[in-house]
Formats: sequence, C-alpha cells, structure tokens
Amino acid sequence: MQQKIPFSTYALIGTMLFGLYFGAGNLIFPIQLGQLAGTNFWPALIGFLVTAIGLPFLGILAIGLSGSTGLRDLASRVHPLFGVVFAMALYLTIGPFFAIPRTATVPFVVGFEPYINPDSASLWLGLFSLVFFAIVYYFSLNPAKIMDYVGKYLTPAFLLFLFILIVTAIMKPMGNFGEPTGEYKNLAFMTGFKEGYNTMDALASLAFGIVVINAIKSQGITETKAIAKATWQSGVFAMGLMTLIYGLITYMGASSITAVGTFTNGGEIFAAVSQHYFGSFGNILLAIIIVLACLKTSIGLITACSEFFHNVFPKVSYRWFVLILCIVSFAIANFGLNNIILFAIPVLMFLYPLAIVLILLALFSPLFKGKQSVFAASMLLTFFVSIIDGYSTLATYLPGATVGLFESVKTFYVNYLPLYQIGLGWMLPAFIGVIIGLIWPSKTK
Repeated sequence: MQQKIPFSTYALIGTMLFGLYFGAGNLIFPIQLGQLAGTNFWPALIGFLVTAIGLPFLGILAIGLSGSTGLRDLASRVHPLFGVVFAMALYLTIGPFFAIPRTATVPFVVGFEPYINPDSASLWLGLFSLVFFAIVYYFSLNPAKIMDYVGKYLTPAFLLFLFILIVTAIMKPMGNFGEPTGEYKNLAFMTGFKEGYNTMDALASLAFGIVVINAIKSQGITETKAIAKATWQSGVFAMGLMTLIYGLITYMGASSITAVGTFTNGGEIFAAVSQHYFGSFGNILLAIIIVLACLKTSIGLITACSEFFHNVFPKVSYRWFVLILCIVSFAIANFGLNNIILFAIPVLMFLYPLAIVLILLALFSPLFKGKQSVFAASMLLTFFVSIIDGYSTLATYLPGATVGLFESVKTFYVNYLPLYQIGLGWMLPAFIGVIIGLIWPSKTK
C-alpha cells in the first residue's frame, strides 16, 4: 500500500527547503534588480524567476525522481570520474570557497559595517565571522536535527521579521517605478535570467537534494514513489513561497528610488528602505533579518558539504569535515565580500550551463533510457562553451588574465554560435550532443 503523506509533512519539509535556499543573496539581488529594471519590472522578474526558482525546483526533482543517491551518483551517469570531479567542484563552490563565506560577510556588511569605524572594519569582520561560524559549527554537528533547526525555528523567525518590512512597504508605497537602466532597457528578461545565477540555488539544489530526501525518510516515508511524491509536493510549497517573496522584494526595489535614491548593491538598498520606514529601529530589524537568513543557509550548506566529503573520504569523520569547512569558510570570509563576489561570478558562469544540462538530462533520461553516451556527449559539448563563458567573465574583471587561444575561440563563438551573446550559447551544442549520443552505437557484451 502506498504511504499517505499529510500536508503538514509537505509544509514542514517545504519550509526547511525554503530555509536552506533563502539566504542573504536571495534578499539583496532581487531588490537591486527591481531598482535597475524599473518599469521593465515584469520581464526582468520573470527572467530572474526562471533561474532562481525554476532551475532549483528542477534540480530537486532531478535528484528525487531519478532515484539518485546524490549529486555524485547523478553526475556519474556521464562518467564515474566526471561524477567525482564535478561534484567536488560544485560543493566547493556552494561551500567553503564562495557561498558559505558569503553568508558571514553579507550580514556584516549590511547590518554592522555602516555603524563601525572603517579603520577597524577588518578586526570586527574577523570577530563577527568567528562567532558566526562557531554557531554554525554547533548546529551542524547533528545533521538529523536540521529540519528542526531550519524548518521549525529559524525559517519562521526569519519570515516573521521579513514580512514586517514587506507588508509595511505594500501598505505605504514609496513611489512609482523608475526608468530601466543598463541592459535592463533592452534585454530585461535575459539580464534577469543571468542575475538569477548569483543566488547559486540551481547548484545548491543538486547538493540539497540528498538533504531533502534524508529529511523525507526521517518522517517514515520509505517507498520510492512516496519519496518522489513528497519531493514534488515539498518543492512546490517551497518554490511557491520563494516566488511570492521574490516578487514582493523586487517590487520594493522598483518603487524605492524616489524615496531612498539609488545604491551600488542590494544590501545598501535594503538598509535604506528599512531606515526609511522604521528609522534606527529599521537597522536592528534588518540586522535580524540578514543574520537569520544567512545562519540557516550556512547550516544547510555546511551539513550538505560535510556529508558529501565524508562520503568521498569516509576515513575522515563527518564532525571533522564540519570543523574543517567552518575554518576554511571563516578564513575566506575575511577576504571581504567584494573579493568573494569578484571570483565567484566566473566560476558560476562556468558551472551553471553544466548544471542546467545535467538537470535536464536527468529529468528526460527515461526518453533515451539513460543512455550513457547521451549524457557524455551533451556534457562534453556544453563544457567547450561554458569554459569560455567562465574565462570571458574572469578576463572582464582581470584584463591581464587574457589567453590568446581562448580569445580566438570566443571570437568564433560570438560570430557563429547562436544565442552566445545573450548567455545561452551552450544550448545548441548540448542539443547536438544529445543527437550524437542517441546515434552512438551502444557497447555490446
């Protein structure tokens, strides 16, 4: 008999999933998008939702419906070696190299740095990040309790404080939408689409998939079909909640220019909006929102990364990996938010096309019976485009890092590869890879 799953279970797991995803980056990027998009609010928001909501949901489904035991297992359908290398690259990106350090630097920059002496900012960042990761370390030691920590306590508290600010902004609008700026004038959808990469949620979905499945099993749900159904229903609940909040935060940004002016990043916009409505109390409110958002996401990331690395290197205990990842994240956090973002974007531009294609192949694998050559050919051709995407972004920030061969390949892509200039050059090669994989002869015994 198929297990019947009550709505309360979907809601609890969905709330946990929302809490794992929704960190500080999910707050600061949509509010800045709103300011920049202005009257092009809707196409920019829809593009953002495709990558910030749609792809993470597909990622969770790819893990839940494919029967994979995790990202390494799923990526191994390309090749076992690729499974290890790609999984490690992704976990390091959403883990100690970029995403986890960002969870400490964002609340410090937004909630505390404006009120301290700039000369002592580095010292205070060190102290803040030390306390922050000590708390994260404590709560990450018991992964079985993650649904209680994140789903029952931290996420509801975060939502309570966030909705105080959002409801106030709706009841007392700040002003009309401004004119779109930059690429939002003519390419609002695609600009929003690429902005969604910065949340890292599509990458995180491949890592969080196993956390969600373990949470489902902890509720006594063990049948394969029941796990798949719970994954689907919980994902719908979480993504519906995220869509609502993204829309409201983007609206806040779009309507804020008249009242607070423009700023260089979303954290500063949030601080100005909070102060506009609540004065000095707004600073406290914002600090609580940001700290709770980052704390719950950091716990989820440390847990997922530690479980993965313990699985790859079983001789090192889970608790040791929690400690190691917290120490590395603490060290990198003290390089500062701007440096973390600077080096994260090229890596994201490289990894995202590969992650998207892997997710789509996993979801549609029943159509080609999971043929390994389809996975391998499609991912290989995608790699040839995504590595140039990552290189191009890095060269934009570091002109001295240009490489003649890569520049020649980039010029070829710009001239001949469809959709390359809008960031979707990987689509045609990925599709050609599928065709090649389908006609490639299967190995015979």
